[in-house]
Amino acid sequence: MTITERLNQDMKTAMKARDKKTLSTIRMVKASMQNEAIKLGKDTLSEEEELTVLSREVKQRKDSLHEFQEAGRDDLVEGLNNELEILQVYMPKQLSEEELGQIVQETIQEVGASDKSDMGKVMSAIMPKVKGKADGSQVNKLVLKHLS
Repeated sequence: MTITERLNQDMKTAMKARDKKTLSTIRMVKASMQNEAIKLGKDTLSEEEELTVLSREVKQRKDSLHEFQEAGRDDLVEGLNNELEILQVYMPKQLSEEELGQIVQETIQEVGASDKSDMGKVMSAIMPKVKGKADGSQVNKLVLKHLS
C-alpha cells in the first residue's frame, strides 16, 4: 500500500471519528504531495517521491518545533508535536545509531574517502541509501566523526 493510499484510508477514518487534528495534518500532507505532483508535471508520485515530500514535511515541523521551543511558545509546540506524531506513522522505520554507523563506514570505504575534503562525495553517496530512514544532520555528524 502506497503512502497516498494509507493517507486516503486514514483520512476517511479520521473523518468518521471526527479527529480534527489528524484530519488537518493528513490534508496538509496530501496537499503538499499534490503540489509536488503538479510541480513535476505528473498525475501521481512514485513511492520515492512521496517519501521525499513526507520527509520534507517532517523536517519542516522539526525545525519549527525547535524555533518555537527557543521562543517559549508552548502553545504552538504542543500542536507541532501532535503533527509530528501523526506524520511519523507514515515514515519508514528509522535506522538505529549502529546501523547508520555501519552504512557510513561502508560508504566511506566504497567512495575511498580519507579526510573531511571528501565529505561531499560521502554524503551524496549515503543520502539515497538512508532516505527517509535517518535525519540528514545525524548522518552528517557521523560522517564527520568517521572522517576525522
